[in-house]
Amino acid sequence: MKLAIVSDVHGNLAALDAVQGDLDAVHPDLVVHGGDLVLNGPRPAECLDRIRELRWPGIAGNTDEALWTLPDTLPENTIRTFEVLVAATVRLLGEERLAWLRALPLGWRDGSRLALVHAVPGDSWRGLLPDATDEDLSAVYGPLGAALAVYCHIHRPYVRRIDGLTVANSGSVGLPWDGDARASYLLIEDGEPIVRRVAYDIERHIADLDRSGYPSSRWLAQQARSAAGGFVRLNS
Repeated sequence: MKLAIVSDVHGNLAALDAVQGDLDAVHPDLVVHGGDLVLNGPRPAECLDRIRELRWPGIAGNTDEALWTLPDTLPENTIRTFEVLVAATVRLLGEERLAWLRALPLGWRDGSRLALVHAVPGDSWRGLLPDATDEDLSAVYGPLGAALAVYCHIHRPYVRRIDGLTVANSGSVGLPWDGDARASYLLIEDGEPIVRRVAYDIERHIADLDRSGYPSSRWLAQQARSAAGGFVRLNS
């Protein structure tokens, strides 16, 4: 079986179009999304509608959950930033799309072969970075009881093979943070994951940002070119 995991689109329709084209070429049997579909990008409604039309099953990510609730453990300045982004995104989505997002589960699995969570089991906000130790990865993802544990969230794809467990991160379609500006997704064939990178029309995305007036559009344009990562900044 050939399975693709596509995550962290963040309202970037240009990147999603490119990934969809690559998927058409590799022909997976199933595509599953890993959440963070809409917030922090100029075309959230169009991205969500595309994924719904394609009937990809999937899960909620932390920035999906942020549309209806925020952890009170976040720093005050982070909460204020999210509140601005949430208000803009909800206006663009409308209530029906928001209700669809709220119905997404927090995990998806293929028996004992594969388990997918957005960040860590039970917490969509906490992320383990690629330099996490084997011991930490095994302690967090081993209890899922699957040969392959996949998570998203950190926008930095990788594959790590540990004794009896493979942990993989899908990276981000719409907002890469590993210095490679190409979209990223995970392709799994016969249980073996590989990271696929797909070039997309960054200038088209930046034009979408310019037209959108989205609150973080300037920062997102910089990120599209640099893929450098960092805390989101609002336009000023």
